[in-house]
This record gives sequence, C-alpha cells and structure tokens, in this order.
Amino acid sequence: MFESAELGHRIDKDTYENEVPKLREALLDAQFELAQQAKFPVIILIGGVDGAGKGETVNLLNAWMDPRHIEAHAMGEPSDEERERPPMWRFWRALPPKGKIGIFFGSWYTLPILNRVLGKSKSSELSQSIDRINRFEKMLTDEDALILKFWFHLSKDAQKKRLKTLEKDPKTRWRVTDTDWERFKLYDEFRKVSEHTLRETSTGEAPWIVVEGEDFRYRSLTVGKILLEAIRKRLDHPARPAQPNIAPLQAPIDQLDVIDKLNMSQKLSRKKYETELEQYQGKLNLLTRDPGFHKMSLIAVFEGSDAAGKGGAIRRITAALDARYCRIIPIAAPTEEERAQPYMWRFWRHIPRSGRVTIFDRSWYGRVLVERVEKFCPEEDWMRAYSEINDFEEQLVDNNTVLVKFWLAITREEQLRRFKERESIGFKRFKITEEDWRNREKWDDYERAVCDMVDRTSTEIAPWTLVEANDKYFARIKILKTLCQRIEAAMKKG
Repeated sequence: MFESAELGHRIDKDTYENEVPKLREALLDAQFELAQQAKFPVIILIGGVDGAGKGETVNLLNAWMDPRHIEAHAMGEPSDEERERPPMWRFWRALPPKGKIGIFFGSWYTLPILNRVLGKSKSSELSQSIDRINRFEKMLTDEDALILKFWFHLSKDAQKKRLKTLEKDPKTRWRVTDTDWERFKLYDEFRKVSEHTLRETSTGEAPWIVVEGEDFRYRSLTVGKILLEAIRKRLDHPARPAQPNIAPLQAPIDQLDVIDKLNMSQKLSRKKYETELEQYQGKLNLLTRDPGFHKMSLIAVFEGSDAAGKGGAIRRITAALDARYCRIIPIAAPTEEERAQPYMWRFWRHIPRSGRVTIFDRSWYGRVLVERVEKFCPEEDWMRAYSEINDFEEQLVDNNTVLVKFWLAITREEQLRRFKERESIGFKRFKITEEDWRNREKWDDYERAVCDMVDRTSTEIAPWTLVEANDKYFARIKILKTLCQRIEAAMKKG
C-alpha cells in the first residue's frame, strides 16, 4: 500500500503559494456551511511514520480553518481513569458533534499497532482489534459521520534523513527522542504491521489515504484538497445512500413467545418479602464492599412495561449501596447535545470506573423498543442496532463489567389496574400521563419488539433476566437475588 508514497512527490514553492490562499478560503467556506447545517460530523485520523509530518499537519489544519469549530485530540497513553473503562471509551467521549471537525492525532489504531510491533500482543489480538475498529467505524458512518483517515508515510531512508535533519536544527531538536530512534530500528516490523492493519481497515465507508510525508508542500496541499473535496461532496449531496433490502423479522407461527411462558402468578407474602429483602440487601452491600469488587464494575439495566415497578426495584437496590459509588442514569428523550452524536454516545459516557455501580433506568434498548415501535428511526437503523448493542456489551464484559439486564413484565390487566390506581392517588398522579395511555394501545407492538430484543441480545455474556412483576415483592427479591448471584459468579471467575 505504500509504494505510491515512496515516489518522491514534490510541489514547487510558486505552485504552493499560488494555491494555498484559494484552498484556505474554500476550506473556511465549507467549514462555515458545515457548522450552519450541522447535519454530520467530520472525523479526521492522523497516523503514520514518525517524522512524516503528522503534528505539522494538525497545526496546519488549525491554522487554515476556524479553530473554534475544530476539536483536536492528541491521544497518548491511557490515563488511570481511561484504563478502568473499555479501550474505546476515551474515543467515544472525544467524538465531535454534528457540524464540527474532530482531529485525532493518535487514534484507536495507535495502541493495537504499537503493542503488536513491540510484542505486547499476539497477532490474534491485533485481528480482534481490527474487527472491533471496523465495526466501530461502520457504526459511525451509518450514523452519518464523515471519516477521513490519513496515513503519512516515509521510506526507511527518508525517515532516517528526516530524523537527522530535525535533530540537527536547534529549533526542532526537541522533537526527536530516544524513543523515536528505538522505533526506527523496528521500521520493517512497523511497516509490516501497519500495512496489514491498513489493508484490513480500508473500507468503502472509511478508506485510508496514504500520503508521502517528505515534502511539506505536497503533504499539506494533498490533505487540504482531499478534506475540501470530501466535505463539499457531502454538503452538496446530503442524501443517504440507498439501504439494502432487509429480511423481515418473523413472529413464531404458533404465536408463542418468551413473555407468554412467564408464570405471572408468582407471589411473596409481605413477611417473607421483608425477611428476604433484608437478607439480599445485606448481601449486596457486602459484595460491593468486597476487595474483589474493586477490580470490576456493575451496570444494571432496567427496562419494562409502563408501571411495571422499575423505580421501586431501583430504590431497593440503591438502599443497599454506598451512595458515593452508585449512580442512577434516567434515560428520556435525547437532548440537543445527544442528538448531535451517534445514539450510543450518551451511554458510553456513563460507563463506570472500577468498584462503581451504574443503574440505567431505561437504556440503549430504546432504539429497538420505543424508537422501533414509534418509528422514530428507519427500520435499517434499529435492525443494525442489535449487533451494535451486542458489540457494545461485549466490550463492557471484556473490561470486567458485570452487566445485568432486567425486563420487568406485567400483564395487560395488571397494568390497567396500576394506571387507575395512579390516577386516584394524589402523590402518584405524576406517574401517569397521556403518553402512558397512548403506549398502552400499542401493547402488541411493544411485546413483539421485546421478544425480538430478547431473542437477539440475550447472549451468554449478557443474558436478559425476565422478571415476573405482577407481584412487586416477588419482582424485587428476584432482582436483588440475581444481582448477588451475578456478582458472586464474576468474583469466582476473576
């Protein structure tokens, strides 16, 4: 992939000085229109050989365009806070919103390549990282992001010459370190691993652009013109490409589903409930204070029918936990800030550190539930969400997160009884709205969506726990008991 970047590309001074003013003006116009429309973000990755002009290019883009609408991130070694989350967490946090340009100087490619070259990882681990990166970038482009990936290349002789030139100049000597020379000794291995990685991740949605980095004029004009053309093309032709035909999800021909098989008659007496509540709250408290829990985190996801008792169940959990290390994240309609990002962004940013508990009162499953039923997103978007959710949850579990997902189910008759009770009791009236009554009319559609959700996202690493919630006492104990069991199982493994 690097042959064309070793040909000695050059631009003379007169040509460069003649073209730069026009290019800068056009870039500023495109950037202004991008910010005005705020229809998509631009994500620029800067990678490549040491000394090939990566840092200079980042500085140049900031100088040529309005820096108020550019977010540049130099991603070095992960901090302690970042190491306690999945590797992609720090990149999700730094994604630019629609209308902005985000530049990553060092990206999600840096550590996988570096670790493989230095022998810190196996080829199979690099392959896993590549697969994850491809899925990540596919999700971003499906969410309308424009991704431009620039790889700045130098031949081995050119890199050696470049490092020596920088080292001789007192003004640039600081830029060449012992680490640069140590890595130069591994040039051949870097080239081999990088070329393999670029080949596997240069996709139709996010191809790599290899730029020869020896001549700064050629490098600068190349990047500027490609960036301008890509933004202009998207601005001038905003229509999304035609989506492929999607195979329909079929309900069982006998109409039997996972909700039908629940035994909704299960109950607990008040006396037994109070005894077991104290027992399992105490156990949960001890488990989350255990030194072994400090090496993991807990995420509890609550979904369920309206009036199924999610809030009451959550309160029984938090009563057993240290409030300093527990957060409840209530999920409602997305804010303007959240709508400017890929839909998973608002969940990634709430991933807890080790030793912490995060409870989601509704979650990322809204895309395959309410957004599906209410047609808030196209079918192709919620259909692809199943695999995106499974990928997200796999990353959580791989990072020692205990992920427990609860669906609280009640019968249609029990929901009606609770709705009427809420209307008749003064301090409960705030819990019932016209929206609740409207959603009830779509009971069958929601139940179908729930069954599809369970079928496609109840995995061996993150299974759904279906909770028979007609009796609140029974439901709360089942939830507390399940949490304790899952934490204990994770501690035994870890």
